[in-house]
Amino acid sequence: MTPSPHKVAMLVYDGVTLLDVAGPAEVFAEANRFGADYRAVLLSPTGADVTSSLGIRIGVDGAAAPSAAHTFLVAGTDLHPRGPVARDVIEAASVMAADADRIVAVCTGAFVLAAAGLLEGKRATTHWKAAHELAAASRASSVDSDAIYVRDGSTYTSAGVTAGIDVALALVEEDHGPALARDVARSLVVYLQRAGGQSQFSAPLQGPPPRSPSLRRITDMVTGNPQGTYSLTELARHLSVSPRHLTRLFREELSTTPARYVEMIRFDMAKALLDQGHATTQAAELAGFPSYESMRRVFTRQVSMSPAAYQRRFSTTHRTGTGTGTGTGTG
Repeated sequence: MTPSPHKVAMLVYDGVTLLDVAGPAEVFAEANRFGADYRAVLLSPTGADVTSSLGIRIGVDGAAAPSAAHTFLVAGTDLHPRGPVARDVIEAASVMAADADRIVAVCTGAFVLAAAGLLEGKRATTHWKAAHELAAASRASSVDSDAIYVRDGSTYTSAGVTAGIDVALALVEEDHGPALARDVARSLVVYLQRAGGQSQFSAPLQGPPPRSPSLRRITDMVTGNPQGTYSLTELARHLSVSPRHLTRLFREELSTTPARYVEMIRFDMAKALLDQGHATTQAAELAGFPSYESMRRVFTRQVSMSPAAYQRRFSTTHRTGTGTGTGTGTG
């Protein structure tokens, strides 16, 4: 018997991010060229065509309905988490997920799953900018803010936009094995598996300033001069408090320790310096690390790559050598 096609039902709606739809769809289409048989259909809550976040109209194949899809995929949108998920989108997701063998969310599509109660008791991820909001919106789930994608049983969630390609490749590998998935990745000129997590892409340390004026003095001092010597005892001395009291202040207001805070400030500054083209040893010195080796250990722990590897990946899109001299990003 000829195996039946693998149906991928993709939920789209007004404001959807176009690449969240096109990226996975392209992976499935490319997989078909290597012997797979994916049949992707685009469905909207009402069956009407939708308009993407770019203003580009997306034609759909019909309205959301129980369809016994092998894979149900919901794309993300810039509308979330700024606003609530529309009721018709929630209802469409619930209907489409009910008969699906596996459920997939790209980027902030995780908010749709959360609103439909489909992430309860599960691990999940989304774009690093929205991870905190997803954790608040779905308190019964465990949100990993650094993962490129997360699988929990038959539920998959992924990070921002191009991570939809990553999770689609993972699905292809699950269905057809690593050899075919590798062929697809090579054809699309993307990584089959990216090194590191989302933290390699995230912006420098951000968050509300400490409520306590005294603690803000410490954080301002470290941020303004990361090259300083900041042992716990010396920081406590600046405020005339005990090291134990200072540690409690950091935990209560910033959910970290003084040493960890100093390390992250230096890490963020080192990333910025590497982005600007500074040599790795110079970046380590300017960012306040005691040595290059200490900076390398932090980079390995935070982004699963060395400072040199980080700089090669993010400093420029241009490549030297023969050919056109320009490279293309893989997402």
